[in-house]
Amino acid sequence: ISVLGEFMHPCEDDIVCKCKTEENKVPYFNAPVYLDNKEQIGKVDEIFGQLRDFYFSVKLSENMKASSFKKMQKFYIDPAKLLPLQRFLPRPPGEKGVPRGGGRGGRGGGRGGGRGKVPR
Repeated sequence: ISVLGEFMHPCEDDIVCKCKTEENKVPYFNAPVYLDNKEQIGKVDEIFGQLRDFYFSVKLSENMKASSFKKMQKFYIDPAKLLPLQRFLPRPPGEKGVPRGGGRGGRGGGRGGGRGKVPR
């Protein structure tokens, strides 16, 4: 597991944390959040703030109290539950996405022949 962030303050039944993930990583919504002893405390609920300096809220599990955490206490996440920040940024101009398949070629025209006339 890797560091996700640190506790800032409680907010109703949730907690607000400052994100401290490795450079340019954003947690998945509903990703489980753990203490250093790998005990799950809840799930990522909302992400807010600026792009490079953001906060997230954690919806706590049933048996957890928002008041039981200490200021600057660290929380952890499974690194597989982190997305690259590039996913949320607009693409720079000139950079194209994955090329799509081209047209299917051939001339237009209807499928099958017309009914035609019966020769006499």
